[in-house]
Amino acid sequence: MRRILATVIAAATLIGAPALSLPAMAAPAAAPPRTAAVPSHRGPTTPASYQNPMALRLPDGQTAASCADPTAIHGAGRDRNWYLYCTSDALTATETNADGSLVQHTIPTYRSTDLTHWTYVGDAFTTKPAWVGAANGIWAPDVVYRAGAHGRPGTYFMYYAASDTPTATAATGGGSAVGVATSTSPTGPWTDSGGPVVAPQEAANGQGKRWEFDPEVITANGATYLYFGSYYGGVNVRQLTADGLRSLPATEQPIAIDNRYEGTYITQHDGWWYFMGSATNCCNGALTGYGVFVARSRSPLGPFLDQDGVSILSTRVGGTPLLAQNGNRWVGTGHNTVVTDFAGQDWIIYHAVDQNDPYYAGQPTYTKRPALIDPLDWVNGWPTVRGGAGPSDQREPGPVAQPGERPTYRPTLAPVTVPGRPVRAASTDFAGTSLPSSLAWTRQPDPSTYSVSGGAFRWQTQAADLHPPATPLASVLTEPAPAGDYVLETKVSVDTPATGDGVNYAQGGLIVYGDDGNYIRLVSNSIYDTRQTEFGKEVTPQPAGAPNYGNMVVGPVGDWTTLRIVHHTVEGKSAYTAYTSVDGRHFVKGGTWTADLGAHPRIGLISLGASGFTSTFDYLHVSGAVTLGR
Repeated sequence: MRRILATVIAAATLIGAPALSLPAMAAPAAAPPRTAAVPSHRGPTTPASYQNPMALRLPDGQTAASCADPTAIHGAGRDRNWYLYCTSDALTATETNADGSLVQHTIPTYRSTDLTHWTYVGDAFTTKPAWVGAANGIWAPDVVYRAGAHGRPGTYFMYYAASDTPTATAATGGGSAVGVATSTSPTGPWTDSGGPVVAPQEAANGQGKRWEFDPEVITANGATYLYFGSYYGGVNVRQLTADGLRSLPATEQPIAIDNRYEGTYITQHDGWWYFMGSATNCCNGALTGYGVFVARSRSPLGPFLDQDGVSILSTRVGGTPLLAQNGNRWVGTGHNTVVTDFAGQDWIIYHAVDQNDPYYAGQPTYTKRPALIDPLDWVNGWPTVRGGAGPSDQREPGPVAQPGERPTYRPTLAPVTVPGRPVRAASTDFAGTSLPSSLAWTRQPDPSTYSVSGGAFRWQTQAADLHPPATPLASVLTEPAPAGDYVLETKVSVDTPATGDGVNYAQGGLIVYGDDGNYIRLVSNSIYDTRQTEFGKEVTPQPAGAPNYGNMVVGPVGDWTTLRIVHHTVEGKSAYTAYTSVDGRHFVKGGTWTADLGAHPRIGLISLGASGFTSTFDYLHVSGAVTLGR
């Protein structure tokens, strides 16, 4: 997807339950790329190292600013090159139209021999297909190759999302769709099929057209399948016709619930099919919390379940964090593809946002999304990026992009942070009938709206939030944060219905509070027809036009959900990492926000976003932080 301001939220990096012994790392399988290149007769060489972002060289010597929604493929036959395709975007801030707007390149294409240094070879389209219309975008390509029969040349198929289509009377408003173009070369010229593979369709609720974005095509069991969709309408799959140019509507099946995923990627590993999908806002500047989640199934048609056994079709939507920001400069790490190098090592290619340089020069709301690459490892049947370390920002061993190269990447597991010695003066199990004296109110609510009894604190959700200057501002219950690294944890149940729509943003959970306009919060939240764990960051003030709030999501919501925020230092900055659990034992690790919350931040609880519900807290625990596996 290109630039959609979504009301859903994002996510994280895979990690198992805290344990004294770490799981064994699976060795990469010896598998060739999708299309093998000609064997090399040279002696072994060492692949080039790399440092993110990948270098995308333009003819004038500049480096492309963006390669959003990337997909990559190896050339067929004797072609030793790799090819990278990006969503339509501006390549630089210096190439402008007569009216001063940035030139939009329609599926810019690059070529490489090492998978990390790329050269621009042109755009897939110089003129948009008539059925798409000049006013509409062409986004999120997926390129696949079909070998020719009986010695005939093969064909490259480029599936893409049309952001909108014309109506009989207007250039826009017809609804989004999926299209396809074909070529005998990975660099074109491309011939469009002349019509949609998936035509615009009304949303199930009858309120406009659903979002037919982000195609992904696979072949399994003799059939070819097209996955597509986004937040509005969910992710669906259809079988394609034998020629690959149309889909069969009668074969459509739902894959993921709406209001959660887009950017689908499907891969097979050791007898399982893995769904990878991205969640939340792709394009929110330095506050982008976009991330990739994973679930798996024995069938490419699902149902796909996460590590907690929760379906991505569930209202309490499943999905285990796979790729999320980790506290370095990269945020919004999402919309991925996967390639396999000549050593059998998988690599994940994705876009991200440099939080220190998020916008095109002179375009304060236009988010740049350069392309990154990192190794994808497999641990106990699940994928993880760099052994759980997430996006890299230092020089790293590169992929074996050509035959005859000797691999230099060696997978290792990232350290795990767990609670250490309790800070008893700051912790409570809510015994008795009153709040402990360590906790203090900011804007104390009516006493009739909260109570302590039976070892629990019950607090009615407020029809208020913390997004100044908007009012009213919600109440906050906090105490001073301890010095140094620490772990903040609660177990919460928010009594919104387990299913159903129309209950928006009622939430309860944790907050690390600098003031009303500067905080980190981790909550169990109700988002339209889904229930999700949201990890948000508010920053005030901000430059004109820049957002104040960004969010991501973590693991699934349960009847009770354990929420954990770990405070630590990353590159000299205060960093906050989210963990969630539905059983209090197995935690999934989410993403990391860095934040300046002042010299004396406070920690505590919130219950807000909408009236009519109650957040029940079992405890509030604070402890030191212990890192295992260093």
